[in-house]
Amino acid sequence: MITGNVVHVGMADLKVVHCPDRLRSVGLGSCVGIALWDPVTKVAGLAHVMLPSSEGFPREQRAKFADTAVDWLVEMMLEHRARKERLQAKLAGGAQMFTFAGKNDLLKIGPRNVEASRRALAKWSIPIVAEDVGGTTGRTIELSSEDGSLWVRTVRGGSIVI
Repeated sequence: MITGNVVHVGMADLKVVHCPDRLRSVGLGSCVGIALWDPVTKVAGLAHVMLPSSEGFPREQRAKFADTAVDWLVEMMLEHRARKERLQAKLAGGAQMFTFAGKNDLLKIGPRNVEASRRALAKWSIPIVAEDVGGTTGRTIELSSEDGSLWVRTVRGGSIVI
């Protein structure tokens, strides 16, 4: 039996919950869901990032960008008694939703979001223990604060737990 509340994390948003609550985000196309979990305190955090870098954008949009969202999410997790050395990360999303002629990497937002998310987590030495990234289809995700499992459902059907 599933208990707790489901807390929705919107686009360019992030939230932190305690056990038994869960975090859900929909509409992960090229966006990346960055899920963090502390297995001892059972504190979970989820960021729904839209773009890889905050360079040239206002500081108040921190959750929108991989480079600043991870910093903010870790800070929030620590405020909720999580410990940095125990944090585990999972990533989902980062699809290439559209096909473009040519090789302009600037248009490859999904893969760039994934790489920026990996770099931001590496900066904090947070291991990525599982991921479901890339492809060409959108995803909905739900993070359990109870056990850190991340349920991933794709737009075209099918789901996995990582």
